[in-house]
Amino acid sequence: MPSYQEHLAKIKAKVREISPESVHGLIQAGDPTVIVDVRERDEIENGFVPTAQLIGRGFLESRIGKVAPDAETPLVLYCAGGVRSALATAALESMGYTNVQSMAGGFGRWAQHGLPVQTRKSLTQSQLARYSRHLLMPEVGEEGQIKLLGAKVLLIGAGGLGSPTAMYLAAAGIGTLGIIDGDTVDMSNLQRQLLHTEDRVGTPKVESAKKAIQGINSDITVNTYQYRLDSSNVLDLFKEYDIIIDGCDNFPTRYLVNDACYFLNKINVHGSIFRFEGQVTVFRPHHGPCYRCLYPEPPPPGMAPSCAEAGVLGVLPGIVGVAQAIEAIKHVLTLGNPLVGRLLTFDALQMKFRELKTRRDPHCPLCGTNPTVTGLIDYEHFCSLSQD
Repeated sequence: MPSYQEHLAKIKAKVREISPESVHGLIQAGDPTVIVDVRERDEIENGFVPTAQLIGRGFLESRIGKVAPDAETPLVLYCAGGVRSALATAALESMGYTNVQSMAGGFGRWAQHGLPVQTRKSLTQSQLARYSRHLLMPEVGEEGQIKLLGAKVLLIGAGGLGSPTAMYLAAAGIGTLGIIDGDTVDMSNLQRQLLHTEDRVGTPKVESAKKAIQGINSDITVNTYQYRLDSSNVLDLFKEYDIIIDGCDNFPTRYLVNDACYFLNKINVHGSIFRFEGQVTVFRPHHGPCYRCLYPEPPPPGMAPSCAEAGVLGVLPGIVGVAQAIEAIKHVLTLGNPLVGRLLTFDALQMKFRELKTRRDPHCPLCGTNPTVTGLIDYEHFCSLSQD
């Protein structure tokens, strides 16, 4: 039986090595080579090579396909001193990768030569336990969870749609949740608005929502705004967040949210519910239609009753709100195919989803070729102003 040292010497004699200086040159030149750090999570706390993909050695074979789907992808692996990366290089070559190198001397030599080092936040032991099911997913992992913890999402309304959206975003670890709602909890809300409870009837919805969210995850920040959106406050508020989730139940607010998101280039995850039906879409400025492309102007008074007037199935907001939460998480993690240019509708009675293609309208008064809406508008006397 060969000894470990003999085995290592045999491996290192076969694999190709590259100096840290040469790797630095590749990075500066914008070379497509993928740099992979195979050290464990506690080893990267003091820094890692800029642009490196962080894939611990124990997960390398199962996760390499995410960053290098092509067997001919040029790869450079490194560890602390060059031993594990040499063994990992041999392992990838046995999988069929044809252009893999090990960085000689590892990160230790990189740092000794004074080459640039990148640092990042790391998860605490409590966070590692809480988000363990995310960490097991190659598409999320620790890097993705850190992105979620750094994200800032604003919820318009703490009602039927805001409730499931807030609860699942909080559980997923969205680091900062903002909630704006000027209403108080009413007994009629409890049929669908799961953030609220009987003992909080009469209290501001934002306070009730914050208490519920912090009960789910005390690890995140919850900002509350107990007032209604209008043209005087919407821009300053939206500037502080990455994603806006529209869960309101009135047309004036929908148009205001849409226009403000367009002017600030913010993602708008739109959802709406009515009786037994719901719909979800994502408005991304300059990458698809906006709300005005679908509905250029608010309807005349009385033409579109609110949920307070027509009713809504209590469980319906759960479907739509969860879909909104999924779209927000996908955007933070840059995963999947977002609902940009696609309107997802749901019929609870038939238990059917339907997808409709939506396109930017060149004659749209906001995002069209010759816009007529160039500032914020406070529409009045349209439908109900309650937020559901």
